[in-house]
Amino acid sequence: MPITDPIYRSTFPPSQFPAQDEHPSPNSVIPTAPYKHDPTNLDVFQLEHRPVKMQKRDDAWICPVSSKASQSKKSVKDMVQPIVEMMQLGCHRPDGKNPISLATADPTMPHLSPCTKAMEAVVQASMYKPHSAAYTHASGTPEARRAIAMHHSFPERPLSPDHVIVTNGCSGALELALSSLLDPGTTVLVPQPGFPLYEEIATSLGAHVVHYRLDPTKGWECDLDHLHELMLSEAETVRALVVNNPSSHGSVFSKQHLERLVNFAFQHRLPIVSDEVYGSMTFGSNKYHPLAQVAAWQGRHVPVITTSGISKQFMVPGWRIGWVTFHDNVYGSLRQVEEGAHRLAQTLHGVSRLTQAAIPTLLSATTPGLADWKEKHRVALERQGMLLCSSLNDCFCLKVGPPQGSMYALASLFCERLDDSIQNDMEFALRLVQEENVFVLPGSTFGAPGTVRVAFSASEETLELASKRIADFCRRHAKHRVAPTRVLGV
Repeated sequence: MPITDPIYRSTFPPSQFPAQDEHPSPNSVIPTAPYKHDPTNLDVFQLEHRPVKMQKRDDAWICPVSSKASQSKKSVKDMVQPIVEMMQLGCHRPDGKNPISLATADPTMPHLSPCTKAMEAVVQASMYKPHSAAYTHASGTPEARRAIAMHHSFPERPLSPDHVIVTNGCSGALELALSSLLDPGTTVLVPQPGFPLYEEIATSLGAHVVHYRLDPTKGWECDLDHLHELMLSEAETVRALVVNNPSSHGSVFSKQHLERLVNFAFQHRLPIVSDEVYGSMTFGSNKYHPLAQVAAWQGRHVPVITTSGISKQFMVPGWRIGWVTFHDNVYGSLRQVEEGAHRLAQTLHGVSRLTQAAIPTLLSATTPGLADWKEKHRVALERQGMLLCSSLNDCFCLKVGPPQGSMYALASLFCERLDDSIQNDMEFALRLVQEENVFVLPGSTFGAPGTVRVAFSASEETLELASKRIADFCRRHAKHRVAPTRVLGV
Protein backbone atom coordinates (compact mmCIF):
# COMPACT_ATOMS: atom_id res chain seq x y z
CA MET A 1 0.00 0.00 0.00
CA PRO A 2 1.79 3.16 -1.18
CA ILE A 3 2.25 6.12 1.11
CA THR A 4 1.07 9.63 0.32
CA ASP A 5 2.65 11.37 3.33
CA PRO A 6 4.72 10.40 6.39
CA ILE A 7 1.68 9.69 8.55
CA TYR A 8 -1.04 8.21 6.36
CA ARG A 9 -1.29 5.50 3.74
CA SER A 10 -3.87 5.67 0.96
CA THR A 11 -5.06 3.73 -2.06
CA PHE A 12 -4.60 6.77 -4.26
CA PRO A 13 -0.79 6.83 -4.67
CA PRO A 14 1.19 9.24 -6.84
CA SER A 15 4.07 8.02 -8.97
CA GLN A 16 6.38 8.60 -6.03
CA PHE A 17 5.92 9.21 -2.34
CA PRO A 18 7.95 10.19 0.71
CA ALA A 19 9.45 7.49 2.86
CA GLN A 20 8.45 7.17 6.47
CA ASP A 21 10.94 9.73 7.70
CA GLU A 22 9.84 12.08 10.42
CA HIS A 23 10.58 15.01 8.10
CA PRO A 24 10.49 14.12 4.39
CA SER A 25 13.39 15.33 2.31
CA PRO A 26 14.32 14.99 -1.37
CA ASN A 27 16.42 11.98 -0.39
CA SER A 28 13.45 10.26 1.25
CA VAL A 29 11.44 9.95 -1.96
CA ILE A 30 10.99 6.39 -3.12
CA PRO A 31 9.91 5.68 -6.71
CA THR A 32 7.00 3.32 -7.19
CA ALA A 33 5.60 1.30 -10.01
CA PRO A 34 2.83 2.91 -12.09
CA TYR A 35 -0.43 2.83 -10.19
CA LYS A 36 -3.04 0.31 -11.25
CA HIS A 37 -6.46 0.58 -9.65
CA ASP A 38 -7.40 -2.75 -8.09
CA PRO A 39 -11.19 -2.99 -7.74
CA THR A 40 -10.80 -5.71 -5.11
CA ASN A 41 -8.70 -3.44 -2.94
CA LEU A 42 -10.02 -1.60 0.08
CA ASP A 43 -10.84 1.89 -1.16
CA VAL A 44 -12.40 3.14 2.04
CA PHE A 45 -10.97 4.21 5.39
CA GLN A 46 -7.53 3.08 4.19
CA LEU A 47 -5.62 5.10 6.75
CA GLU A 48 -2.80 3.92 8.95
CA HIS A 49 -2.05 6.23 11.85
CA ARG A 50 1.35 6.31 13.49
CA PRO A 51 0.85 7.18 17.18
CA VAL A 52 2.93 10.01 18.59
CA LYS A 53 5.16 9.10 21.55
CA MET A 54 4.21 11.20 24.56
CA GLN A 55 6.83 12.33 27.05
CA LYS A 56 6.29 13.68 30.55
CA ARG A 57 8.24 16.85 31.25
CA ASP A 58 8.02 19.47 33.95
CA ASP A 59 7.78 22.25 31.36
CA ALA A 60 5.16 20.52 29.20
CA TRP A 61 1.82 22.12 28.46
CA ILE A 62 -1.39 21.17 26.66
CA CYS A 63 -2.98 23.32 23.97
CA PRO A 64 -6.75 23.61 24.56
CA VAL A 65 -9.01 22.27 21.84
CA SER A 66 -11.80 24.43 20.48
CA SER A 67 -15.35 23.65 21.53
CA LYS A 68 -16.29 23.12 17.89
CA ALA A 69 -13.67 20.41 17.46
CA SER A 70 -14.27 18.73 20.81
CA GLN A 71 -18.04 18.44 20.42
CA SER A 72 -17.89 16.98 16.91
CA LYS A 73 -19.68 13.66 16.71
CA LYS A 74 -17.73 10.42 16.46
CA SER A 75 -17.37 9.60 12.78
CA VAL A 76 -18.38 6.44 10.95
CA LYS A 77 -14.69 5.73 10.42
CA ASP A 78 -14.21 5.43 14.17
CA MET A 79 -17.27 3.23 14.58
CA VAL A 80 -16.16 0.67 12.01
CA GLN A 81 -12.47 0.78 12.94
CA PRO A 82 -12.41 -2.88 14.15
CA ILE A 83 -13.65 -3.97 10.74
CA VAL A 84 -11.15 -1.75 8.95
CA GLU A 85 -8.27 -3.13 10.99
CA MET A 86 -9.37 -6.67 10.27
CA MET A 87 -9.50 -5.96 6.55
CA GLN A 88 -6.09 -4.32 6.54
CA LEU A 89 -4.67 -7.45 8.12
CA GLY A 90 -6.39 -9.50 5.44
CA CYS A 91 -4.67 -7.85 2.50
CA HIS A 92 -2.28 -10.82 2.25
CA ARG A 93 -4.29 -13.80 3.41
CA PRO A 94 -3.05 -17.36 3.01
CA ASP A 95 -6.39 -18.36 1.45
CA GLY A 96 -5.82 -15.92 -1.42
CA LYS A 97 -9.02 -13.95 -0.84
CA ASN A 98 -8.20 -10.39 -1.78
CA PRO A 99 -10.15 -7.66 0.04
CA ILE A 100 -13.33 -6.45 -1.64
CA SER A 101 -14.99 -3.28 -0.39
CA LEU A 102 -18.71 -2.79 -0.93
CA ALA A 103 -18.81 -0.24 1.88
CA THR A 104 -18.49 2.91 -0.18
CA ALA A 105 -19.00 3.78 -3.82
CA ASP A 106 -15.89 4.65 -5.79
CA PRO A 107 -16.80 6.53 -9.00
CA THR A 108 -13.20 6.22 -10.21
CA MET A 109 -13.30 2.50 -10.96
CA PRO A 110 -11.65 1.74 -14.35
CA HIS A 111 -14.95 0.81 -16.00
CA LEU A 112 -16.48 4.11 -14.79
CA SER A 113 -14.11 6.48 -16.54
CA PRO A 114 -14.30 10.19 -15.66
CA CYS A 115 -16.07 12.42 -18.12
CA THR A 116 -13.57 13.31 -20.85
CA LYS A 117 -15.34 16.60 -21.50
CA ALA A 118 -14.58 17.68 -17.94
CA MET A 119 -10.92 16.77 -18.30
CA GLU A 120 -10.65 18.56 -21.64
CA ALA A 121 -12.19 21.71 -20.18
CA VAL A 122 -9.66 21.81 -17.36
CA VAL A 123 -6.73 21.16 -19.70
CA GLN A 124 -7.86 23.90 -22.07
CA ALA A 125 -8.29 26.32 -19.19
CA SER A 126 -4.79 25.64 -17.92
CA MET A 127 -3.14 25.90 -21.34
CA TYR A 128 -5.03 28.65 -23.12
CA LYS A 129 -6.45 30.89 -20.43
CA PRO A 130 -3.74 32.73 -18.46
CA HIS A 131 -6.28 33.96 -15.92
CA SER A 132 -6.93 30.36 -14.80
CA ALA A 133 -4.01 30.72 -12.38
CA ALA A 134 -5.33 33.93 -10.86
CA TYR A 135 -7.33 34.49 -7.70
CA THR A 136 -11.08 34.42 -8.05
CA HIS A 137 -14.10 35.43 -6.03
CA ALA A 138 -14.62 33.39 -2.87
CA SER A 139 -18.11 32.43 -4.05
CA GLY A 140 -16.82 31.06 -7.36
CA THR A 141 -15.93 32.18 -10.87
CA PRO A 142 -18.60 34.13 -12.77
CA GLU A 143 -18.67 31.48 -15.50
CA ALA A 144 -19.20 28.61 -13.04
CA ARG A 145 -21.87 30.43 -11.04
CA ARG A 146 -23.71 31.40 -14.21
CA ALA A 147 -23.74 27.79 -15.43
CA ILE A 148 -24.94 26.50 -12.05
CA ALA A 149 -27.67 29.14 -11.90
CA MET A 150 -28.95 28.14 -15.35
CA HIS A 151 -28.83 24.45 -14.36
CA HIS A 152 -30.94 25.08 -11.25
CA SER A 153 -33.33 27.63 -12.77
CA PHE A 154 -36.95 26.76 -13.43
CA PRO A 155 -39.63 28.77 -15.23
CA GLU A 156 -41.56 28.96 -11.97
CA ARG A 157 -38.50 30.00 -9.96
CA PRO A 158 -35.55 31.43 -11.95
CA LEU A 159 -32.15 31.69 -10.27
CA SER A 160 -29.43 34.28 -10.79
CA PRO A 161 -25.67 33.71 -10.33
CA ASP A 162 -25.80 35.91 -7.23
CA HIS A 163 -27.64 33.09 -5.45
CA VAL A 164 -24.87 30.52 -6.09
CA ILE A 165 -21.74 29.71 -4.06
CA VAL A 166 -19.16 27.22 -5.34
CA THR A 167 -17.75 25.04 -2.55
CA ASN A 168 -15.22 22.32 -1.81
CA GLY A 169 -17.42 19.41 -2.83
CA CYS A 170 -21.03 18.85 -1.84
CA SER A 171 -19.81 18.21 1.71
CA GLY A 172 -18.49 21.76 1.77
CA ALA A 173 -21.84 22.96 0.48
CA LEU A 174 -23.63 21.17 3.32
CA GLU A 175 -21.28 22.66 5.89
CA LEU A 176 -21.79 26.15 4.49
CA ALA A 177 -25.57 25.78 4.38
CA LEU A 178 -25.90 24.41 7.91
CA SER A 179 -23.36 26.89 9.31
CA SER A 180 -25.50 29.70 7.91
CA LEU A 181 -28.65 28.35 9.57
CA LEU A 182 -27.67 26.88 12.93
CA ASP A 183 -26.61 28.41 16.24
CA PRO A 184 -25.68 26.60 19.46
CA GLY A 185 -28.87 25.31 21.05
CA THR A 186 -30.92 25.31 17.86
CA THR A 187 -32.24 22.14 16.22
CA VAL A 188 -32.09 20.57 12.78
CA LEU A 189 -34.22 17.66 11.54
CA VAL A 190 -32.18 15.03 9.70
CA PRO A 191 -33.20 11.67 8.19
CA GLN A 192 -32.48 8.34 9.83
CA PRO A 193 -30.96 6.41 8.18
CA GLY A 194 -28.98 9.17 6.58
CA PHE A 195 -25.60 10.60 5.66
CA PRO A 196 -23.64 10.87 8.95
CA LEU A 197 -22.07 14.17 7.89
CA TYR A 198 -25.32 16.03 8.59
CA GLU A 199 -25.06 15.18 12.27
CA GLU A 200 -21.30 15.71 12.40
CA ILE A 201 -21.63 19.24 11.03
CA ALA A 202 -24.57 20.16 13.24
CA THR A 203 -23.02 18.91 16.47
CA SER A 204 -19.76 20.71 15.68
CA LEU A 205 -21.82 23.90 15.55
CA GLY A 206 -23.33 23.19 18.96
CA ALA A 207 -26.76 22.47 17.49
CA HIS A 208 -29.10 19.65 18.46
CA VAL A 209 -29.87 16.92 15.94
CA VAL A 210 -33.31 15.33 15.92
CA HIS A 211 -33.73 12.32 13.66
CA TYR A 212 -36.90 11.68 11.73
CA ARG A 213 -37.64 8.16 10.56
CA LEU A 214 -37.55 6.83 7.02
CA ASP A 215 -40.03 4.04 6.32
CA PRO A 216 -38.44 0.87 4.86
CA THR A 217 -41.87 -0.49 3.91
CA LYS A 218 -42.40 2.50 1.59
CA GLY A 219 -39.03 2.58 -0.14
CA TRP A 220 -37.44 4.57 2.69
CA GLU A 221 -39.77 7.53 2.29
CA CYS A 222 -39.84 10.17 5.04
CA ASP A 223 -42.27 9.33 7.82
CA LEU A 224 -44.48 12.43 7.73
CA ASP A 225 -46.42 11.39 10.82
CA HIS A 226 -43.18 11.19 12.78
CA LEU A 227 -42.11 14.60 11.49
CA HIS A 228 -45.35 16.17 12.69
CA GLU A 229 -44.92 14.48 16.09
CA LEU A 230 -41.42 15.89 16.43
CA MET A 231 -42.61 19.41 15.71
CA LEU A 232 -45.00 19.24 18.68
CA SER A 233 -42.02 19.27 21.04
CA GLU A 234 -39.23 20.83 18.98
CA ALA A 235 -41.00 23.57 17.01
CA GLU A 236 -39.48 26.54 18.86
CA THR A 237 -35.85 25.59 18.18
CA VAL A 238 -36.02 23.88 14.76
CA ARG A 239 -34.18 25.89 12.12
CA ALA A 240 -34.26 23.56 9.10
CA LEU A 241 -35.32 20.25 7.59
CA VAL A 242 -32.64 18.23 5.76
CA VAL A 243 -33.78 16.06 2.84
CA ASN A 244 -31.55 13.74 0.80
CA ASN A 245 -32.85 12.70 -2.63
CA PRO A 246 -31.61 10.55 -4.29
CA SER A 247 -30.23 9.28 -1.01
CA SER A 248 -26.93 7.82 0.13
CA HIS A 249 -28.66 4.48 0.68
CA GLY A 250 -30.27 4.32 -2.74
CA SER A 251 -33.85 5.57 -2.38
CA VAL A 252 -35.50 8.01 -4.80
CA PHE A 253 -38.57 10.00 -3.75
CA SER A 254 -41.60 10.40 -5.99
CA LYS A 255 -42.90 13.83 -6.95
CA GLN A 256 -45.97 13.23 -4.78
CA HIS A 257 -43.86 12.47 -1.72
CA LEU A 258 -41.74 15.57 -2.27
CA GLU A 259 -44.94 17.62 -2.50
CA ARG A 260 -45.98 16.30 0.91
CA LEU A 261 -42.59 17.31 2.32
CA VAL A 262 -43.02 20.80 0.90
CA ASN A 263 -46.46 21.04 2.50
CA PHE A 264 -44.97 19.99 5.84
CA ALA A 265 -42.26 22.65 5.59
CA PHE A 266 -44.84 25.27 4.62
CA GLN A 267 -47.07 24.37 7.56
CA HIS A 268 -44.20 24.71 10.04
CA ARG A 269 -42.40 27.62 8.30
CA LEU A 270 -39.18 25.67 7.81
CA PRO A 271 -36.52 26.10 5.13
CA ILE A 272 -35.42 22.87 3.46
CA VAL A 273 -31.78 21.92 2.91
CA SER A 274 -31.96 19.54 -0.05
CA ASP A 275 -28.90 17.34 -0.63
CA GLU A 276 -29.08 16.40 -4.33
CA VAL A 277 -25.51 15.31 -5.02
CA TYR A 278 -26.65 12.22 -6.97
CA GLY A 279 -29.01 14.22 -9.17
CA SER A 280 -30.21 12.29 -12.21
CA MET A 281 -28.48 9.03 -11.22
CA THR A 282 -31.80 7.16 -11.04
CA PHE A 283 -32.96 3.81 -12.43
CA GLY A 284 -36.06 2.31 -13.96
CA SER A 285 -39.24 4.29 -13.46
CA ASN A 286 -37.69 6.38 -10.67
CA LYS A 287 -37.22 10.01 -11.71
CA TYR A 288 -35.23 12.84 -10.15
CA HIS A 289 -37.28 15.89 -9.21
CA PRO A 290 -35.35 18.94 -7.88
CA LEU A 291 -37.03 19.93 -4.64
CA ALA A 292 -36.84 23.64 -5.43
CA GLN A 293 -38.81 22.99 -8.61
CA VAL A 294 -41.39 20.90 -6.76
CA ALA A 295 -41.84 23.74 -4.27
CA ALA A 296 -42.34 26.15 -7.18
CA TRP A 297 -44.88 23.82 -8.80
CA GLN A 298 -46.76 23.67 -5.53
CA GLY A 299 -46.99 27.42 -5.40
CA ARG A 300 -45.79 27.15 -1.82
CA HIS A 301 -43.52 29.90 -0.61
CA VAL A 302 -41.06 27.45 0.92
CA PRO A 303 -37.40 28.50 0.76
CA VAL A 304 -35.08 25.73 -0.45
CA ILE A 305 -31.29 25.55 -0.14
CA THR A 306 -29.95 23.00 -2.63
CA THR A 307 -26.52 21.38 -2.37
CA SER A 308 -24.98 19.40 -5.22
CA GLY A 309 -21.75 18.88 -7.15
CA ILE A 310 -19.94 17.02 -9.92
CA SER A 311 -18.23 14.32 -7.83
CA LYS A 312 -20.75 11.50 -8.27
CA GLN A 313 -22.59 12.41 -11.46
CA PHE A 314 -19.41 12.98 -13.47
CA MET A 315 -17.09 10.51 -11.70
CA VAL A 316 -14.56 13.07 -10.44
CA PRO A 317 -14.80 12.96 -6.61
CA GLY A 318 -11.19 14.06 -6.15
CA TRP A 319 -11.80 17.38 -7.83
CA ARG A 320 -13.87 18.54 -4.81
CA ILE A 321 -16.32 20.75 -6.69
CA GLY A 322 -19.75 21.37 -5.24
CA TRP A 323 -22.16 24.23 -4.82
CA VAL A 324 -25.03 25.61 -2.82
CA THR A 325 -27.96 27.44 -4.41
CA PHE A 326 -30.49 29.59 -2.56
CA HIS A 327 -34.07 29.40 -3.86
CA ASP A 328 -35.81 32.08 -1.82
CA ASN A 329 -39.53 32.80 -1.63
CA VAL A 330 -41.42 36.01 -2.41
CA TYR A 331 -40.95 37.20 1.17
CA GLY A 332 -37.15 37.05 1.09
CA SER A 333 -37.10 34.56 3.96
CA LEU A 334 -33.57 33.40 3.08
CA ARG A 335 -32.04 36.84 2.52
CA GLN A 336 -30.11 37.06 5.78
CA VAL A 337 -29.10 33.39 5.63
CA GLU A 338 -27.77 33.82 2.09
CA GLU A 339 -25.87 36.98 2.97
CA GLY A 340 -24.33 35.16 5.91
CA ALA A 341 -23.30 32.26 3.68
CA HIS A 342 -21.48 34.61 1.33
CA ARG A 343 -19.64 36.11 4.30
CA LEU A 344 -18.68 32.64 5.56
CA ALA A 345 -17.44 31.74 2.08
CA GLN A 346 -14.84 34.50 2.43
CA THR A 347 -13.13 32.50 5.18
CA LEU A 348 -12.64 29.56 2.80
CA HIS A 349 -10.87 31.69 0.16
CA GLY A 350 -12.62 30.00 -2.72
CA VAL A 351 -12.33 26.75 -4.65
CA SER A 352 -9.69 25.91 -7.25
CA ARG A 353 -10.30 28.14 -10.25
CA LEU A 354 -8.87 25.53 -12.57
CA THR A 355 -11.37 22.78 -11.77
CA GLN A 356 -14.24 25.28 -11.83
CA ALA A 357 -13.52 25.60 -15.55
CA ALA A 358 -15.22 22.24 -16.07
CA ILE A 359 -18.57 23.34 -14.64
CA PRO A 360 -19.94 25.24 -17.69
CA THR A 361 -19.07 22.32 -19.95
CA LEU A 362 -20.62 19.69 -17.69
CA LEU A 363 -23.84 21.58 -16.99
CA SER A 364 -24.50 22.59 -20.60
CA ALA A 365 -27.17 20.62 -22.44
CA THR A 366 -25.39 21.32 -25.73
CA THR A 367 -21.98 19.80 -24.90
CA PRO A 368 -21.36 17.21 -27.66
CA GLY A 369 -21.41 13.62 -26.44
CA LEU A 370 -22.15 14.50 -22.81
CA ALA A 371 -25.69 13.11 -22.74
CA ASP A 372 -24.49 9.83 -24.27
CA TRP A 373 -21.69 9.56 -21.70
CA LYS A 374 -24.11 10.11 -18.80
CA GLU A 375 -26.59 7.57 -20.14
CA LYS A 376 -23.86 4.97 -20.70
CA HIS A 377 -22.68 5.23 -17.10
CA ARG A 378 -26.22 5.34 -15.72
CA VAL A 379 -27.09 2.13 -17.56
CA ALA A 380 -23.88 0.47 -16.34
CA LEU A 381 -24.63 1.37 -12.72
CA GLU A 382 -28.21 0.16 -13.02
CA ARG A 383 -27.04 -3.17 -14.43
CA GLN A 384 -24.48 -3.57 -11.65
CA GLY A 385 -27.08 -2.68 -9.02
CA MET A 386 -29.54 -5.22 -10.39
CA LEU A 387 -26.85 -7.91 -10.42
CA LEU A 388 -25.80 -7.32 -6.81
CA CYS A 389 -29.32 -6.93 -5.40
CA SER A 390 -30.56 -10.04 -7.21
CA SER A 391 -27.65 -12.05 -5.82
CA LEU A 392 -28.19 -10.79 -2.27
CA ASN A 393 -31.86 -11.72 -2.44
CA ASP A 394 -30.78 -15.30 -3.09
CA CYS A 395 -29.28 -15.28 0.41
CA PHE A 396 -31.92 -16.47 2.89
CA CYS A 397 -30.94 -13.88 5.52
CA LEU A 398 -30.87 -10.79 3.29
CA LYS A 399 -33.61 -8.89 1.50
CA VAL A 400 -33.24 -5.83 -0.69
CA GLY A 401 -35.47 -4.10 -3.21
CA PRO A 402 -34.38 -3.24 -6.76
CA PRO A 403 -31.92 -0.34 -6.92
CA GLN A 404 -33.63 3.03 -7.30
CA GLY A 405 -30.70 5.42 -7.66
CA SER A 406 -27.23 6.64 -6.59
CA MET A 407 -24.68 3.82 -6.18
CA TYR A 408 -26.03 2.11 -3.07
CA ALA A 409 -28.65 -0.30 -1.79
CA LEU A 410 -29.74 -0.98 1.78
CA ALA A 411 -30.39 -4.64 2.55
CA SER A 412 -32.43 -5.87 5.51
CA LEU A 413 -30.57 -8.44 7.61
CA PHE A 414 -32.41 -11.24 9.44
CA CYS A 415 -29.96 -12.29 12.15
CA GLU A 416 -32.49 -14.66 13.70
CA ARG A 417 -31.88 -16.94 10.72
CA LEU A 418 -28.15 -17.11 11.50
CA ASP A 419 -26.26 -18.93 14.24
CA ASP A 420 -25.59 -17.39 17.63
CA SER A 421 -22.21 -15.96 16.61
CA ILE A 422 -24.03 -13.23 14.67
CA GLN A 423 -26.48 -11.19 16.73
CA ASN A 424 -26.51 -7.87 14.85
CA ASP A 425 -25.32 -6.06 11.74
CA MET A 426 -21.97 -5.05 13.28
CA GLU A 427 -21.13 -8.68 14.06
CA PHE A 428 -22.28 -9.70 10.58
CA ALA A 429 -19.97 -7.16 8.95
CA LEU A 430 -17.03 -8.02 11.20
CA ARG A 431 -17.26 -11.77 10.68
CA LEU A 432 -17.79 -11.31 6.94
CA VAL A 433 -14.47 -9.48 6.80
CA GLN A 434 -12.77 -12.07 8.98
CA GLU A 435 -13.93 -15.03 6.94
CA GLU A 436 -14.47 -13.74 3.41
CA ASN A 437 -12.53 -10.44 3.27
CA VAL A 438 -15.62 -8.59 2.03
CA PHE A 439 -16.43 -5.21 3.60
CA VAL A 440 -20.06 -4.02 3.86
CA LEU A 441 -21.19 -1.06 5.94
CA PRO A 442 -23.27 -1.97 9.03
CA GLY A 443 -26.51 -0.04 9.15
CA SER A 444 -25.94 0.78 12.82
CA THR A 445 -23.27 3.28 11.80
CA PHE A 446 -25.83 5.55 10.16
CA GLY A 447 -28.99 4.88 12.15
CA ALA A 448 -30.34 1.75 10.46
CA PRO A 449 -29.62 -1.22 12.75
CA GLY A 450 -30.56 -4.55 11.26
CA THR A 451 -29.39 -3.57 7.79
CA VAL A 452 -26.20 -3.51 5.75
CA ARG A 453 -25.41 -1.02 3.01
CA VAL A 454 -23.70 -2.18 -0.15
CA ALA A 455 -22.22 -0.18 -3.01
CA PHE A 456 -22.45 -1.44 -6.58
CA SER A 457 -19.90 0.81 -8.28
CA ALA A 458 -17.38 -2.04 -8.65
CA SER A 459 -17.14 -4.05 -11.86
CA GLU A 460 -19.59 -6.87 -12.53
CA GLU A 461 -16.77 -9.39 -12.11
CA THR A 462 -15.98 -8.03 -8.65
CA LEU A 463 -19.64 -7.90 -7.65
CA GLU A 464 -20.12 -11.51 -8.72
CA LEU A 465 -17.13 -12.59 -6.64
CA ALA A 466 -18.34 -10.60 -3.63
CA SER A 467 -21.83 -12.08 -3.99
CA LYS A 468 -20.46 -15.62 -4.02
CA ARG A 469 -18.43 -14.98 -0.87
CA ILE A 470 -21.43 -13.44 0.91
CA ALA A 471 -23.62 -16.39 -0.10
CA ASP A 472 -21.01 -18.86 1.17
CA PHE A 473 -20.74 -16.94 4.43
CA CYS A 474 -24.50 -16.85 5.02
CA ARG A 475 -24.88 -20.54 4.22
CA ARG A 476 -22.04 -21.42 6.58
CA HIS A 477 -23.68 -19.50 9.44
CA ALA A 478 -27.25 -20.64 8.81
CA LYS A 479 -29.14 -21.65 11.92
CA HIS A 480 -30.62 -24.48 9.87
CA ARG A 481 -29.05 -26.23 6.92
CA VAL A 482 -29.56 -24.31 3.68
CA ALA A 483 -29.05 -25.65 0.17
CA PRO A 484 -26.48 -23.79 -1.98
CA THR A 485 -27.93 -21.03 -4.14
CA ARG A 486 -26.83 -20.00 -7.59
CA VAL A 487 -25.17 -16.60 -7.70
CA LEU A 488 -25.55 -14.71 -10.97
CA GLY A 489 -22.54 -15.02 -13.22
CA VAL A 490 -20.87 -17.67 -11.05
